[in-house]
Amino acid sequence: MQDSTFTPYTIEISPIAKPAGQFQWAIRKNGKLVERSDRPHPTEAKAEASALAAVERSLHSVAGGRW
Repeated sequence: MQDSTFTPYTIEISPIAKPAGQFQWAIRKNGKLVERSDRPHPTEAKAEASALAAVERSLHSVAGGRW
């Protein structure tokens, strides 16, 4: 079965050079950069959790008419 739902948001997690071993995230909506992390995260999982929280905030602000 194929999933036919469409989510316009994508989350990209990537390692950063300084400080080494840390991660950052970027959120894109329909391919366009919406937001990116402003601080390094110690693990990929923590970076993903932070990105998901940012998506949730933006979805709630859209519902409130802010974004």
